Amino acid sequence: MRPTTLALLLALLVPLAACGKKDRVKVTEAPARVTTIGVNSYLWRASLDTIGFMPLAQVDSNGGVIITDWYATPQTPNERVKVTIAILDTELRADAIRVSAVRQTLGGAGWIDAAVRAGTVQKLEETILGRARDLRRSQLVDR
Repeated sequence: MRPTTLALLLALLVPLAACGKKDRVKVTEAPARVTTIGVNSYLWRASLDTIGFMPLAQVDSNGGVIITDWYATPQTPNERVKVTIAILDTELRADAIRVSAVRQTLGGAGWIDAAVRAGTVQKLEETILGRARDLRRSQLVDR
């Protein structure tokens, strides 16, 4: 081989020698505190995902408030529900979310406030927290 060909071949092969090294990548869960918006982004996204079928009346990502408009299912058109979700912290914690609901039924005099079924608010909070944890787990971070 001629010296220039040998030099060219070595110049091409030397960078490839580094390709054989395998650095170990440590994979962990994503951080629980994500603050690109004013509140925990996992709780925010999970809240929107959970009530995504309901029309939204007000959404404030900095204040952490989501208010739906009245929603009635086709199966029960004489009953409607309105939900308010408040995200209270930037941490992913069980006490960082508060859900409230208002239920009305249609009577002869119009819409009348009615009691929200037992466990409805708690079930919504649990669903949102579960979804937020799933979102966090799915966001793997390489370290």
